[in-house]
Amino acid sequence: MFRWYVVNTYSGHEKKVKQNLEHRVVSLGQQRAVRQVVVPTETVSEMKDNQKVMTEKRTMPGYVLVNMDLNEDSWTLVKGTPGVTGFVGASNEPVPLTQAEVDRLLKKEVATAPRTRAQFSIGESVKVIHGPLSDFSGEISEINEDANRLKVLVSIFGRETPVEVGFDQVKKI
Repeated sequence: MFRWYVVNTYSGHEKKVKQNLEHRVVSLGQQRAVRQVVVPTETVSEMKDNQKVMTEKRTMPGYVLVNMDLNEDSWTLVKGTPGVTGFVGASNEPVPLTQAEVDRLLKKEVATAPRTRAQFSIGESVKVIHGPLSDFSGEISEINEDANRLKVLVSIFGRETPVEVGFDQVKKI
């Protein structure tokens, strides 16, 4: 019976492990035992030079998901793949994922908008480029990545005034 299993790998080697495992499945004739190998990723939009750039980011660094029919041959195939340190489970005994876990990890239940990652840090100087306070400069006091907003301390009439702006409304100085 085909089930999803989590395989532990060296962090940063997930794509190479996926390639190695897929190559070993073909070369050892195990296509009937291993259906799919997946590196869980998500699309993240980042602000670089005032441009939105879409990048792929691993959601589970150090892990690869394998859809396979677990038997002695398939277990040995996966365990012997370079970069694999073992299966996730008690005493290195593979424990299959539930369907809800698979859906959540592979993001099948709901297509969500890409997440934006802040390229800013607290205390950094920025200049407002859009909105009513354009051309004002200030220092970042708070970052809210969930709402894609920054709180910037802008000097208005000689006083530091907190102003909330979007990531796309400011640029680094």
